[in-house]
Amino acid sequence: MFFVVFFNVHQGVRDVGPVLVRHVRMLGANDRQLLRQVYLPAATTWLFSSLHAGVGFALVGAVVGEYLGASRGVGYLISRAEGVLDTTGVFAGMAVLGRLVLAVDVRVRRLERHMLRWKP
Repeated sequence: MFFVVFFNVHQGVRDVGPVLVRHVRMLGANDRQLLRQVYLPAATTWLFSSLHAGVGFALVGAVVGEYLGASRGVGYLISRAEGVLDTTGVFAGMAVLGRLVLAVDVRVRRLERHMLRWKP
């Protein structure tokens, strides 16, 4: 997930036009003001778009890791239920995982709304 977020934030910073940077510099902004007023707002939209996709994949990846080699966790419970042909247990584990991903996505969305309240 790190690389997805990193490269999206990098793309957000690269999307800032050189004309905008020159205009802000012409108005007397120093490097710190340029970072705070131009680069960070441009990068935060890309940051949250990558977090929406990346957080779900990271949680699913953690559960797959538990599925393959852990002795605790949702992945382990799914694996154990699968081993004894407990279809209900497998679907219950998948439902728990789905609800967890949705809950984390709702929190990311709330944080995004709070951090980007300036954006229409």
